[in-house]
Amino acid sequence: MQEEEKRKLIRAALEARERAYIPYSGYAVGAAVLMESGKMYTGCNIENASYGATNCAERTAIFKAVSEGERKCAAIAIAGGRAGSVLTDYAHPCGICRQVMREFGEKDMPVLVAKSEDDYREYTLDGLLPCGFGGENLV
Repeated sequence: MQEEEKRKLIRAALEARERAYIPYSGYAVGAAVLMESGKMYTGCNIENASYGATNCAERTAIFKAVSEGERKCAAIAIAGGRAGSVLTDYAHPCGICRQVMREFGEKDMPVLVAKSEDDYREYTLDGLLPCGFGGENLV
């Protein structure tokens, strides 16, 4: 990925973060997923009084893409932290989100975890989910 593509993806994640529905935790997360088609989809975390019904930003973005017929993630950017404050930590994806990324992304898919467009860490999906379980394990 070119640097400008990374910045655009991170910028979209930061913007999506502003739409988070977080009445309980106050922890806002935004994600932007770039699909192999070149289309980008964004998502935010959406909380629920029954915490088990909460959905993470990463899954929201990926599920939006899948619901539109997309199947292959090319890259994802994630940004999160306390609402209304400057991001001081990196918001790494939870285990469930890593598994969903594994379903729709290749092992070498870039995962950008950002505080800003200039301050981010880049991983591969395999680096975040080594020995991940995928559809090929079921054959």
